[in-house]
Formats: sequence, structure tokens, C-alpha cells
Amino acid sequence: MYLCSAKEHKRMNERFKVVYSDEALDFINSLPQKAKDKVAYNISKSIVITDNELFKKLEGTEIWEFRTLYNNIKYRLLAFWDTEEDTLVIATHGFIKKTQKTPAKEIAKAEAMRKEYFNDKKQEKK
Repeated sequence: MYLCSAKEHKRMNERFKVVYSDEALDFINSLPQKAKDKVAYNISKSIVITDNELFKKLEGTEIWEFRTLYNNIKYRLLAFWDTEEDTLVIATHGFIKKTQKTPAKEIAKAEAMRKEYFNDKKQEKK
């Protein structure tokens, strides 16, 4: 019988790995420490369990959002999947959500970053 280490066990339970764009990291780093900690906790939790309150697909798009509510402030990090080689979720950017619906300009920005990402990846393969 094969017994795995705690580190291997944790990795086997991960559904995906998160890759952060510079803009996503800048957003996270701009947050107050406790909000930053809550965002990091929610992202870590969404990697190992399925919870639409933490990680949800935006209807009619290929964009997903990491969702955090802290001190009545809605923090959002938009992302997309890349499953060509590994199972990755690419976090594009973040914002503070002030309305019920996710702003169209934020979705458009994430979709443009997704398109650029896959175009760049295609060029690298040539």
C-alpha cells in the first residue's frame, strides 16, 4: 500500500492551481491586511472544495469570479481556466464590487486578457 506525504495529499486534493497576473497581484497587495488574508483564505478554500459562494462562473461568459465578502465590502477577482496542460485558473484582475451585477467593463477586461493569454500561448508554440 502506498502512503503519500501530507504535501502530496494536499496536492492530490487540489482541483486547480491559481496563477495571478501582475494586475491581480497589485489589486490583492493594495488591500488592507485583513481583507487580503480573507481573499487568500477564500481562494485557497475554493481550490479544494466546490462552493459557488467563493468561486462562480459568470453567466454567458468564460469568466469566473473569486468572491470574498469582508466587512460588507465585496472583493472580486476575475479569472479563466486553462486546461491545455495543467489545470490552471488564471486570475486577471480584481475590483471592489459596488453594484448587484458584475460590471460589463470588468468582464470585458477579463475576456480581453483571456484572449491575449491564449494568443500569446499559441505564438509561443510556433
